[in-house]
Amino acid sequence: MATYDLEEQEQIAELKAWWKQYGNLVTGLITAAAIGVAAWQGWNWYQRSQAAQASALYGVLQTALRENDGQRIRTASGELIEKFGSTTYAPLGALSAARSLHDAGDARTARLQLAWVVEHGKDELRDIARLRLAALLIDEKAYDEALKQIEAAPGAAFQTRFDDARGDILAAQGKTSEARAAYRSALARLETSDKGAAGKGQSSPPDPQASAAYREVLQLKLEALGEAG
Repeated sequence: MATYDLEEQEQIAELKAWWKQYGNLVTGLITAAAIGVAAWQGWNWYQRSQAAQASALYGVLQTALRENDGQRIRTASGELIEKFGSTTYAPLGALSAARSLHDAGDARTARLQLAWVVEHGKDELRDIARLRLAALLIDEKAYDEALKQIEAAPGAAFQTRFDDARGDILAAQGKTSEARAAYRSALARLETSDKGAAGKGQSSPPDPQASAAYREVLQLKLEALGEAG
C-alpha cells in the first residue's frame, strides 16, 4: 500500500509539474474553442435573423409592386440593398423594382438597381441584370456601354440571349456583318439546346412553342439585315 501511495504521489507531482508548464496553454485552447463555438452559433443566428427580416421587407416590396406605388418601391428596394445586400432577397428585389420603375419612366433608378445586381448578384440573377441593363442602354443609344455589359461570358443558359443582345447592339451601330454573325450564333445555340433536350430523352424542347417563336424572331432579325437565315 505504501508503495502504491508513493507511486501515486509521484504521479501527482508529475501532473502538477506538467500543468504548471502547459496549464495556461490548455486553458487558452479550451477558451478559444468555446469562443469559436459561440461565435459560430451567433453567426448562424444572425444569418437567420437577416433572412427573416429581408423576407418580410421583400413582402413589402411585392405589395408595393402590385399597387404600383413608386415611392414605396424605391424605399423597400433601397432598404433591401442597404441592409440585407448579402441575402438573395436583395438582388431579386432590385430586379423586380428595376422593371417596374423603368415602366413608370424612372430609367435612372432602374439602371442603378440593375447595376447593383450586376456587381453584387450571383450566377443567373447577375446574367439577367446584365441583359436588362444592356437593353436599357440600347434604348438610350449608349451602345458601347451596352456591349460592355455583355462582354464577359454568361452561364450556359444565357448564351443564346447574350448573342441575340449582341446582335441587337451591333445592328443598331450599323455593323451589319457582325450583327448577322451574332444572330447566327444565337440560332446555332438555340438549335444545339433543342437537340440537347432531345438527347436527354425529351421528344422536344422543354417549351417547344417558345423555342419556335424565339427562332422565328431571330430569323426575322436576320432578314431585316438582308439575310434569309
